[in-house]
Order: sequence, then C-alpha cells, then structure tokens
Amino acid sequence: MSARMATLESPEPSKRREGGATGWRSRAELGICVLLFALGVLVLTDALTMPTDFTQRGPIGPKAMPVVVGSLLLLVSVLLARDVLRGGRGAAEAGEDVDLRTPTDWRTVLLLAGAFLANAALIDLVGFPISSAVLFWGACYALGSRNLVRDPLVAAVVAVLTWVLFNELLGVPLPGGPLMEVL
Repeated sequence: MSARMATLESPEPSKRREGGATGWRSRAELGICVLLFALGVLVLTDALTMPTDFTQRGPIGPKAMPVVVGSLLLLVSVLLARDVLRGGRGAAEAGEDVDLRTPTDWRTVLLLAGAFLANAALIDLVGFPISSAVLFWGACYALGSRNLVRDPLVAAVVAVLTWVLFNELLGVPLPGGPLMEVL
C-alpha cells in the first residue's frame, strides 16, 4: 500500500485514540459533558424560578444573564458530547514550563489551602481587609516569596483597596471588622 493511502486511512492525530483505550475509558470526556449539562439545567432552573417583582422587570431583567449562561452550558455540553461520540479527544496538556513527571508540591498546596481556610475562618471575626491580607500574604509565602517587610505591606494595601472598591464604589457590603470605624 502506498504512503498516500496509509495517510488517508489513518485518523487525524488529534482524533486518534492513544494507548488503544476501549469502552468507557476512551470516552471519559463524556463525564464533563454530563457535568456541564447538569450545571446548565441547574442554572436554568434557578433562573426561571427566580422571584422578581414588577419593578425589576423590563426588556432585560435579572433573569436574562442566567438564562443565557444556562442555555450556553446546555449547548456546549451537547456539542462536546457529539464530538466525543464521533471520536474526538482533547489534546494532552503540554504545559509551558511544567515537567509533568515531577511530583506535586504538597507543601505549597497545603500552605495555600491553609491561607484560604484562615481567610474563611477570620472574615467574620476581624473583617474582610484583615482576613484578606492574611490570605494574600499567605499566598505570597506559599508561592516562595520571603520578603517579610514588602509582602505583608502589599497584602494589606491590596486587601484595603479591594474592600474600598467593593464596599464604597460598587456598593457590595463586605464585613469591615475593626477597620469599619477607621475607614
């Protein structure tokens, strides 16, 4: 058989089943389709049962965006399922400068999780600015920065600016804690 015929008979590299996987294992992407479909149904159900009064209604009310997002989730799930059932496969993650053979750095993951949990535990006690400063500084520390003067200072400034932006400019009330009287 000629090289041209062999090329015509083999599937595209992006569509080829790697490793000879068969059955459900070769169609693992269908799980994502089911998840997207369920999420779309949930968003549409919540949007369509959202109570609105007469003053909130108009050509574009509060239901418009959730209905669009839910509908798009359903559409994407159906199109993705169709592609998977026709043999399509997602491309393997190449990464930028990531060596996929190296083990996970669990210390960093646990430090980031600890900073996040500290933020969640402290937000009602000390307010958003202080708890977020702890989160931002903890993330800096977990990711390798060890500047003990600059990091907490930048974390505090970013946390306070975020609180002011949301609380004062956008009108989204966040707990201020002890800083409520100061700011």
